[in-house]
Amino acid sequence: MSEKSKAAPKSAPAVKITAAKITAEAIARAALEQLNESGLDGLTMRQVAQRLGVQVATLYWHLKNKRQLLDAMATVMMADASEGLEGPRREESWADWAADWARRLRVTMLRYRDGGRVFAGTATAGADQYRGTELMLRTLQDGGFAVRDAARSFPVILHFTVGFTIEEQARTGADYADEDNPYRANRIFRDLDATRFPLSAEAHRDLFEEDTDAGFEHGLRIVIAGMSALHLGQ
Repeated sequence: MSEKSKAAPKSAPAVKITAAKITAEAIARAALEQLNESGLDGLTMRQVAQRLGVQVATLYWHLKNKRQLLDAMATVMMADASEGLEGPRREESWADWAADWARRLRVTMLRYRDGGRVFAGTATAGADQYRGTELMLRTLQDGGFAVRDAARSFPVILHFTVGFTIEEQARTGADYADEDNPYRANRIFRDLDATRFPLSAEAHRDLFEEDTDAGFEHGLRIVIAGMSALHLGQ
């Protein structure tokens, strides 16, 4: 995936719709668009209402508080990541399918500033959530996993993907003024004493790999290999 494809899209202008057409999904999608302007910490129900062109009280008929808003936003991201998702093709391995599922979710979260943070710790619901879970469990079972092992392995893929994305987005430094961004290449290891910490000095470029796509793929291979070794003896 190119840097261009990972960049947060420009926020869409506010779309005014009538209160009768407001749904939890419409609110969540407007909130996701707002993220690219305000970030998670600055996101408010009032901003979302302004983007939709309605009174903030209208939103509370559908979502009682920001916690429910975040759940709805995560549910929308899960639905988008699962769009068009089918079981493995004839010659596709469980490992390739599971890795592709993780890539889909990461790409979806990266569309929005703080998308990983929004997704983490939320209660997603709906048919898309259950369909994706069922496909994952079925794919792992067909690949030789016991159902219990599949059920315990799936969250490992999920949590790695979400956690990596949170760190990846944090390293953009979007929450810092440019001059204060500790992740800038000329600052991140500025105070590293190579005499005291020689291994850190030697490995610092790999510890904070600039190519986040490559870093994600490496970590994903470790997760998949661990699942295979632990549960399939391979």
